[in-house]
Amino acid sequence: MGFTVVPPGHGGTSEDYSRFRVEYADRLLIPQGQQGGYLCICGAVAAETNTFHLPFGEMSISLEDVSFLLKIPVTGKVVAMEKFARYTEESRSDAIKMVSNLLGVSVEEAEEEVNISKGLTVRKHWLKSQWCPKAGSRPRNYPLVECTARAYLLYLLSCTLFADKSGSRVSIALLKLLEDLDDVGNYAWGAATLAYLYRHLGSATRLKCLVFGYLTLLEGWVYDHFKLGLATPNAKYMDYVHPRVSRWIQKHETVANVDKLGAIRRTLDRLRPSEDTWDPYVNLRENGVVQAMAFYSGKIKYMDVVEPYHPERILRQFGHVQSIPILRTVPLEAHRGPSREQVLRQVWVRTRQLGAMEEPCVGS
Repeated sequence: MGFTVVPPGHGGTSEDYSRFRVEYADRLLIPQGQQGGYLCICGAVAAETNTFHLPFGEMSISLEDVSFLLKIPVTGKVVAMEKFARYTEESRSDAIKMVSNLLGVSVEEAEEEVNISKGLTVRKHWLKSQWCPKAGSRPRNYPLVECTARAYLLYLLSCTLFADKSGSRVSIALLKLLEDLDDVGNYAWGAATLAYLYRHLGSATRLKCLVFGYLTLLEGWVYDHFKLGLATPNAKYMDYVHPRVSRWIQKHETVANVDKLGAIRRTLDRLRPSEDTWDPYVNLRENGVVQAMAFYSGKIKYMDVVEPYHPERILRQFGHVQSIPILRTVPLEAHRGPSREQVLRQVWVRTRQLGAMEEPCVGS
């Protein structure tokens, strides 16, 4: 699967998913109580390049960061389902059938839920009831393993990797990708997570716009690269066993203190290149070699979100000397908005038509 640290004896087949419990996902569901780190660094985002402009140069969250921090696949098939991108009567009818077939509920119940959600979504608390049903509420011949696994994974994805502003609804489009449970691990979930986070970080540069996406990834990245005293080491963490994001224990705060945020900003502004941990994975790589996927330069995608990925701008994070980068995807004058998104989608389609996306680094 790649979403969690699998328990002993888990064979990776659909029959094993019924043995999953919430604790196996807890390594991803790290509470986001310490907001200072990511709130401060969000202001340094350059949306056109998806990099942070800091006093000592550019940095960014790379595919290698995602691989080490979350231990989920960054290579594989693209996470996209264009069929459910827009609400139409046809897509609504298909969504009802899919919910009924893949979650094992009646057509009437599926239709009622889609109608209540008023879109191609289902409510999270309804979805949770599908993998946490009351005892005896389902017939004995119910295909419990597969349907429960799909409901659980859909709930997990919507609460972690692809958290959105609704907070209460889940897109049905993801459910189609969970139809074949044995194929779920073949998708580039890590690349999709990064594309989704990139989009929301860019949107957050606008005034009074909240940050969404998997913020635990952003926080873990901040802890790994900057010595800001925002978290303490987790004594139970083991390299090569746990996702690196579980290396830290957070200092929980319900509200980000304004004075503390100001202090963190000043600390970031005073940081020197020598005080930044450019390459925290130097001793963790196999044979000390950076994986080829980290140097992929192009577009990464999640559903209808297409974002530029430019590792040539952050070579110091891979132990290389930084050269003058060339912006390949979006004109410098492009702004975050419909026009920019249209450009990125056109580039994505044109690139696929030319056959340049055959490498599986971000999905094809």
